Amino acid sequence: MVDIMDKAQEGYLPVLGGWLWYEAYGTQQTTTPLLILHGGPGAGHRYLTPLKHIAQDRMVVFYDQLGCGRSEEPADPDLWQMERFVEEIKMIRHLLGLTHIHLFGHSWGGWLAIEYMLTQPHGVASLTLASTSASLPEYAAEVERLRKAMPSEIYQTMVEHESKGDLQNPAYKEVVLAFYKRHLCRLDPWPQLFIDNVRGLSESLVYETMQGPNEFLITGNLKDWDRRERLSEITCPTLITAGRYDELTPACAETLQRGIKNSRMEIFEKSAHMPHIEEQDLFLNALKEFLITVDLEAIP
Repeated sequence: MVDIMDKAQEGYLPVLGGWLWYEAYGTQQTTTPLLILHGGPGAGHRYLTPLKHIAQDRMVVFYDQLGCGRSEEPADPDLWQMERFVEEIKMIRHLLGLTHIHLFGHSWGGWLAIEYMLTQPHGVASLTLASTSASLPEYAAEVERLRKAMPSEIYQTMVEHESKGDLQNPAYKEVVLAFYKRHLCRLDPWPQLFIDNVRGLSESLVYETMQGPNEFLITGNLKDWDRRERLSEITCPTLITAGRYDELTPACAETLQRGIKNSRMEIFEKSAHMPHIEEQDLFLNALKEFLITVDLEAIP
């Protein structure tokens, strides 16, 4: 069995705008490697490291997208565009010789994966879209629905401080945290790798430029991104996952499933936005089974 704690590779790659850090677990050998696209934008890969257990079956490649984690963080907001991150995937695959891959995208990484797949790349055996959506307007509507379902005093406190632009007020931060505990991660206490993820986003220029000040106020350059009408262009086997209490809701997952014909959906009943942490064993087993099935079906 592969010792998943041993990295096969680690280093830096030159991409458009700066240097990007990556690491790989396991060995490529005869199975197709899994390339991981983290969320945020600007979250870094660390909160997804439970996925390294997939390296028992295949190589797993993580990287920190430019602007976060251990990658270079240029102070240039012009770099933080969807198109540049799509090109980043192309460069990584070329530089690491990843001619044939399974692709995994979580949250923003799922939006990025969809946009990348619409370029019709060669050599993508399967796609996993985890806790994501096909549309920022759909996500915004679902988040607002979830906010209104919170206790009325929480929702009113949110709206009051947002109308004043008073997002640093302790009372506002308290009610935002209440939402996050319900719809981002339901574990109590939160694991450190998730705490680090939340703290990193609060200081991220990439997140602010592309998303906005938080999960509710979507004011960044992604706010109008919508690929619902183009999902039929994705034809590879696709696994769609979501938590029952996910801020990127099961309704968003259902939209993806309706649009991508060669797809299946898994809902994790005890999870919010982090099923790979909240129900780790169930999630990893579902992902492993999907990847192995795709590999077996590809054998002539």
